Amino acid sequence: MKGDRLYNKALFEANTNNNEAAFELLNKAVRYKNPKAFYALGTWYLHGTYVKKDVPKAIDYLLSAAKYKYSEAFYDLGVCYEKGVGVEKNLDKAFEYYLQASLRGDKQSFYEVGRCYYYGIGVEEDKVLSDYWLERAEELGITE
Repeated sequence: MKGDRLYNKALFEANTNNNEAAFELLNKAVRYKNPKAFYALGTWYLHGTYVKKDVPKAIDYLLSAAKYKYSEAFYDLGVCYEKGVGVEKNLDKAFEYYLQASLRGDKQSFYEVGRCYYYGIGVEEDKVLSDYWLERAEELGITE
């Protein structure tokens, strides 16, 4: 994938505490539309890791990563919409993002979809579907 070498080099730099170099490399990888780089910067801005916390900027980066079908970005966007972090709280969108993340292989999202069905979060309550999703999450090693 375009930008992967830059992204991998950025991870190396971040692991050696060279955060400025990592930040620069991630920004270069973003120019190649690398979804992992969009996601990494999104989480940095979302949590204020290595950069000043900037939730609107984080949401933009996460949306860009999701545009390129990056599963973890869908999950984080689900959390943001469920809690109203950087976006207007919208449980329907939260459920949809969790579902999209799970369909793209994000393990934690299987649990979140099951939880949404159980409590009727953004979707009609359905204990049968909830059991299915929660059992699948447990098979994947996710219990909460």
